[in-house]
Amino acid sequence: MPQATAPVRPDVRRHDREIVALSVPAFGALVAEPLFVMADSAIVGHLGTPQLAGLGIAAALLTTAVSVFVFLAYATTAAVARRVGAGDLPAAIRQGMDGIWLALILGAVVTAAMLATAPLLARAFGASPTAAPYATTYLRISALGIPAMLVVLAATGVLRGLQNTRTPLYVAVGGFVANAVLNVALVYGAGLGIAGSAWGTVLAQCAMAAVYLIVVVRRARRHGAPLRPDAAGIRACARAGAPLLVRTLSLRAILMIATAVAARLGDADIAAHQVVLSLWSLLAFALDAIAIAGQAIIGRYLGAGDTAGARAVCRRMVQWGIASGVVLGALVVVGRHAFVPLFTSDPAVRDALLPALLVVAVGQPVAGVVFVLDGVLMGAGDGPYLARAMLVVLAVFAPAALLVPGLGGGLTALWWAMTLMLTARLVTLWLRARSGRWIVTGAVRG
Repeated sequence: MPQATAPVRPDVRRHDREIVALSVPAFGALVAEPLFVMADSAIVGHLGTPQLAGLGIAAALLTTAVSVFVFLAYATTAAVARRVGAGDLPAAIRQGMDGIWLALILGAVVTAAMLATAPLLARAFGASPTAAPYATTYLRISALGIPAMLVVLAATGVLRGLQNTRTPLYVAVGGFVANAVLNVALVYGAGLGIAGSAWGTVLAQCAMAAVYLIVVVRRARRHGAPLRPDAAGIRACARAGAPLLVRTLSLRAILMIATAVAARLGDADIAAHQVVLSLWSLLAFALDAIAIAGQAIIGRYLGAGDTAGARAVCRRMVQWGIASGVVLGALVVVGRHAFVPLFTSDPAVRDALLPALLVVAVGQPVAGVVFVLDGVLMGAGDGPYLARAMLVVLAVFAPAALLVPGLGGGLTALWWAMTLMLTARLVTLWLRARSGRWIVTGAVRG
């Protein structure tokens, strides 16, 4: 006689509804971000291997230049969500406006630095003589879109904290479509080559930033939140984001070390690495959708003083992360032979790609838990621990990756080192989550 199935508890159903309501739109928005780079890779890749290799170096540098300031989204999400949980919407939006002003300031500084140092950066990160001119061209043009990209990060954090992930989805989808159309038109239609790809991306990014500003400014006026810059508020945002900046710099150092090692393996390997990294980023953002939901939900629960709800939703999100990682890993294995021809027709690049993709697939269940717990601790405002933990992970990864060329390893060995990095992150995050020290209640984390 079959056993009766245990009923699903009401609190589990409620958490599932909250996770789905926030993570599904967040998934679409997050996936659209790496799709920008993947679209550029697919379009530029058919110009030739040197162009794709140049894009690989430039994209890694640009992603680093922007992603080190991801605290503009993550710290803002947590801070705004806490104030939402405490019932203070004007203060929540005021916090978000300070983040947007900080984004504009940082964007101007980073753009100026990138324009001045583009050729040096391309050479420093291993661009070959044939790939370096393409990397420099893409860097110099794309740097003009950095302020817009940082505004998008900050404004996205405001809306996520307000429990709104649908608007970022709509903006991201519109931006991706505009980017793809502009890239094709400028690269092939106008004959601008790799420069056309960079200009198309800049124009799409500026349009996205403009839409976000309209949405946030309207919300600020509705709730009576001031729009003018506040020096004290901007400084407070910068201080709150400092630990996450350390955490992100450490993570970006890991990715840049991986790209530098791949570049020294040869043009075919760096071109293949660019494609693998694009897919890995796509999968990471997909898994991070649950983490984004975690940031918003955990922040809201802690702001309202509901520690039991915070613990319960954390457990449920870990389960979601494991299941999602298994599914994504299986999709990579099944679809790898169809995926590779979209990006290159070079046999050497294809031969390097296929085994590396299998390694990426193996690591996806681990990545699912890593991204979820990372989001939970960010939502709790546990930035100092995340900074320390990521420094430990960097110390584990760097020697392993740097040994790859000396030991005669190829791209597959490099991606096994990336899997080691994910495992180290899992250990540090799991220990913190089990300790419960991240649970601090109130509208502002003390």
